[in-house]
Amino acid sequence: MSSASISMPPGTLRFDESTGLAPAIIQDADTGQVLMLGYVNAEAWAKTLQEGRVTFFSRSKNRLWTKGESSGNFLTVVSTHIDCDADTVLIRALPAGPTCHRGTVSCFVQANEAVAPSAPIGFLASLERLIAERHRFPERAPTSYTVSLFNKGIAKIAQKVGEEAVETVIDAVAGSHGTLPGEVADLLYHLLVLLEASGVTMSQVMDVLQERHRLPNTRHLSEL
Repeated sequence: MSSASISMPPGTLRFDESTGLAPAIIQDADTGQVLMLGYVNAEAWAKTLQEGRVTFFSRSKNRLWTKGESSGNFLTVVSTHIDCDADTVLIRALPAGPTCHRGTVSCFVQANEAVAPSAPIGFLASLERLIAERHRFPERAPTSYTVSLFNKGIAKIAQKVGEEAVETVIDAVAGSHGTLPGEVADLLYHLLVLLEASGVTMSQVMDVLQERHRLPNTRHLSEL
């Protein structure tokens, strides 16, 4: 998962001359899911950058409003990105709980939608968060399979990863396309558990891959 260190954008955010506001799109820094849309004025924008928590200007309350000030579901800023016209900002943030007042992860999730509007790969980050929660707060789900894995220790978890890897290889070599996705899913899940037990995050793994992509003596992604 991402760490909360603010990356400042080049340029200055411009605010609408009539309202003094600019739209702020909030995106989950880990999953890529769009969480909400709000508005900032100059004071809210400055407060957001200074404190590292998203603060909006509430048009209904006619005052500054720090997201989570009453619910505790703060949005911790990871990076900010002003658009090409400098009149809208994208804020990548880490949510501490549901973003929407309805209790949903995103304000764009509707009750009749089977799938939340996010990139499928972002689900790995959501799963990583759940696994981390099971590890840190096992009392919340004492009968969870994930909790039982952590109780068995890292050696057993590593053994399970090895077993799932072997099953994945067997299905791939045999051309068992019907069962291969399930085996890969099992492997990825147990690998995430192993990473959590080892104190390593997917973000660190991604950093290594990205660094290898940048280094001149390593194989470029276009050559893979």
